[in-house]
Amino acid sequence: MATIGDTPELRLLSPQELRAWRGMLRAQAALAKALDAQLEAAHGLQLSSYEVLMYLADAEDERMRMCDLASSILLSRSGLTRLVDRLQREGLLERVACSDDARGAFAKLTPAGREKLRAARATHLAGVRAMFLDLFTPAELDQLGDCWDRVLAKTGWGCCR
Repeated sequence: MATIGDTPELRLLSPQELRAWRGMLRAQAALAKALDAQLEAAHGLQLSSYEVLMYLADAEDERMRMCDLASSILLSRSGLTRLVDRLQREGLLERVACSDDARGAFAKLTPAGREKLRAARATHLAGVRAMFLDLFTPAELDQLGDCWDRVLAKTGWGCCR
């Protein structure tokens, strides 16, 4: 029976590589969990919901096609559908039929969604600054941005998603 160590073409991660890889995964998970907890406690809003509201607020006419929204956030289409259903029940967004495609639909920010986002934005930005941005110099932030752009370009996500 072959084991991991018996596979000659298998190149295990070095301690340095493993630290970098696991550090990125753990940092992302820890930040997401902490930011989610802050938003939930202060505004009753999950981080994934905040992200959807942000994308809609930044979009032209505060609306996006569902397929574009799904490709912009880190959720499956079915996960996005469930999230949009919940946000619609809460009155934070609405579905609008697409006039040029009967099968298509837009998610559109409502006034209540805009207000919820406005209230939550300060909490979110303060958390992002305190737990991430303030830990780095401007030069380090530029380096990090360049690193993430390289990774995203290699994965096909590009730097502008």
